[in-house]
Amino acid sequence: MTDKLVHNTFGLKVTAAQILEYHNEDELKNFIAEGKIKTPFLHVGSGSNLLFLQDRYEGTVLHSQIKGIEVTYENDSEVFLRVGAGEVWDDFVAFCVGHGWYGAENLSLIPGEVGASAVQNIGAYGVEVKDLITTVEAIDINGQKHVFQQIECEYAYRNSIFKRPEMKVFFVTYVNFKLSKVEHYKLDYGTIRKELGDATSITLPLVRQTIIKIRQSKLPDPKVLGNAGSFFTNPIVSREKWQSLLAQYPNMPYYEVDEQHVKIPAGWMIEQTGWKGKSLGKAAVYDKQALILVNMGGASGTDIVALSDTVCQDVAKQFGIDIHPEVNFIE
Repeated sequence: MTDKLVHNTFGLKVTAAQILEYHNEDELKNFIAEGKIKTPFLHVGSGSNLLFLQDRYEGTVLHSQIKGIEVTYENDSEVFLRVGAGEVWDDFVAFCVGHGWYGAENLSLIPGEVGASAVQNIGAYGVEVKDLITTVEAIDINGQKHVFQQIECEYAYRNSIFKRPEMKVFFVTYVNFKLSKVEHYKLDYGTIRKELGDATSITLPLVRQTIIKIRQSKLPDPKVLGNAGSFFTNPIVSREKWQSLLAQYPNMPYYEVDEQHVKIPAGWMIEQTGWKGKSLGKAAVYDKQALILVNMGGASGTDIVALSDTVCQDVAKQFGIDIHPEVNFIE
């Protein structure tokens, strides 16, 4: 028994029957060989994409403390990196920017750790982490090492093979990335160009600072207001559905996906239903960004689920579109 709290950014006081932290692959293998990992088990990073529905997890919670950023190969145009799953994601982005390596800067200030980034396929401002990943290293519950090529990870919007129930027996230990040494930026998503203003020279540090400024203007600090960042994924709809909605809402924002599909911001739809800044009990829709649900203090996991369910129902009623949580619910 333990009273040690499980990592989570919603500020929920959740304990577990057992919490195991490991600092290298051999330590994880020893936990497995010694039978220390009791069923059920859950592997967490910083808990930035988890919502616990109970105040106690009756099983084993594992957390990687594998650190390190290693250059495995580089040439004049590219650099390849092997990064420990326990590295804080934004620290890794800062490291890349500091070394003049392009590709990760638009993912600045996303919460969580490197291992979880590869599971979730985190993304922001026109970039997804799958664009940078070459391979993902993992240890399975039998102590065997596996290396998944990027294509084997079956990446999709906020999804990967690692999110499937049968893949929970794999523990990500390292993620391998490819960054560019050739100057290039993605600035045409959201308000990046507007925020850059009249800057005469675009640099990696400037783009990172701009992304951080935008995110901080929209996202609450989880140490002040418990949250998991974006709570819902943005729905992708058919062009027919998009066109019918555009006739009703001429100012509706949207993003082209392909010839058949369009992405509509879930936050905008939630705002249209009147939920932005409103609360249900001790849980609320954040007043600066309707895509975020927050713990106003003392909320339980079920309180947040109740708000989520209500918001989803109201969006479906008004727009005829189902939105879904990006956050993983843990029973």
